[in-house]
Amino acid sequence: MEFSQFWALALFAFVTTFTPGPNNIMLMASGANVGFKKTIPHMAGITIGFSVMVLLVGIGLMGVFNTYPVSHAILKYLSLVYLAYLAFKIATSKPVETDCSYRPMTFFAAASFQWVNPKGWSMALTAVTVYSANGAWYELSLIAFVFALVNLPSVTFWAAAGQQLQRWLTTPTKIRGFNGLMAALLIASTLPMI
Repeated sequence: MEFSQFWALALFAFVTTFTPGPNNIMLMASGANVGFKKTIPHMAGITIGFSVMVLLVGIGLMGVFNTYPVSHAILKYLSLVYLAYLAFKIATSKPVETDCSYRPMTFFAAASFQWVNPKGWSMALTAVTVYSANGAWYELSLIAFVFALVNLPSVTFWAAAGQQLQRWLTTPTKIRGFNGLMAALLIASTLPMI
């Protein structure tokens, strides 16, 4: 990978990880509902899980999608159904003070979620096809490393932004309204993938 391509990759990773999508919306909802500290496993799961996904996509899943195009469509629709389920869980969670029904994602759940995240798939497929000419290990490793580095400030920002909203979310009505908005945004974030 040439030096100019590296900086283009870094910019691509920065823009795609910071823009709203399923991961960021769920991080904001988690930060707002349970705070920054309890959201850290979710943040780490996104960072590590996505980096592993980029490596595995580069190693072989693109070949599977090229050989069996229907597998990509099946994964896309399963992902959309799962995101709708997550949006429902966010929208129907009760305020922490009254019920504690909101549960932040665990590390493993957040890492696994990357495999059903439509935005994550498009980011990984684009990064591998554009920035790895031949799928060499060092290129794939560099792409995964760049995304891990860029994900750290991104996940931190979104979880911290959610935590800052706790000052405003002082009544059960405001919390339910916020969770409903986050659920609607999560669904809206999937529209470009449909």
